[in-house]
Amino acid sequence: MLWAINFGIKRGLTATREVETTVPANLPWREVRIPSANGKQLFGWFIPAQPGAPVLLVMHGWGGNAQMMLPLAAPLHTAGYALLFLDARCHGQSDDDSFASLPRFAEDIEHGVAWLSLQSETKGVPVGLVGHSVGAGAALLAASRNPAIALVVSLAAFAHPAAMMRRWLRFKRIPYWPFGAYILAYVQKVIGFRFDDIAPLNTIRQVRCPVLLVHGLEDETVPASEAQAIYAQRSHERVTLLLIPGSHDEYADMESHLPALCGFLAQALPI
Repeated sequence: MLWAINFGIKRGLTATREVETTVPANLPWREVRIPSANGKQLFGWFIPAQPGAPVLLVMHGWGGNAQMMLPLAAPLHTAGYALLFLDARCHGQSDDDSFASLPRFAEDIEHGVAWLSLQSETKGVPVGLVGHSVGAGAALLAASRNPAIALVVSLAAFAHPAAMMRRWLRFKRIPYWPFGAYILAYVQKVIGFRFDDIAPLNTIRQVRCPVLLVHGLEDETVPASEAQAIYAQRSHERVTLLLIPGSHDEYADMESHLPALCGFLAQALPI
């Protein structure tokens, strides 16, 4: 019985794979393959800018892919930034691994940053991180471990994995005791990290660079109150909270908020 429960939990750490069906239109992109942990390869699009321009590494959320983040490509490139859009392991066109998790998303981000440091076009230039949902939590985790990260833009991050999973348990009508408590404990064992140690609510305290927390007010997957909770735990005043209309995956009027996003970038990571 227990093995069946454990098998089901591990299957839950496998995201639905959506493969890209388009490319960054009207931009000077090239496809790249980047080595990551466990001998795996990450798929990505690198979009260069002027020599010496800062780079923004963009990471999607759970079950997403690089294509889903492409609406940001043109405005960020027009603003002068080089861009690296990545697929996390088990997502898009990147290699499979035994499971996906927030720490593994962060590992993939870190390998992307390392790859950028070795390329002639981007060696020595500042790197900022842009992430959505799990990718946002991973960006905060990566930045908490690397003081060289220049900035983080967090789109719809959840505050704590345990709270996120407890909402999922309620949705599935799985009682917390004894089943839910066991599931949470087993997931932490599998991924090799305590939820407290990777929760954006906690990692934000170790992030020293400027951070923009963007969250949709109609988000029913991760309530906007979670962004407010992360913001409340900031360790410095270079953290900005931007609450905007929209849901978890589609912000209703993102174009109207691009000036605020680009203004943050221009101040935190000028061209």
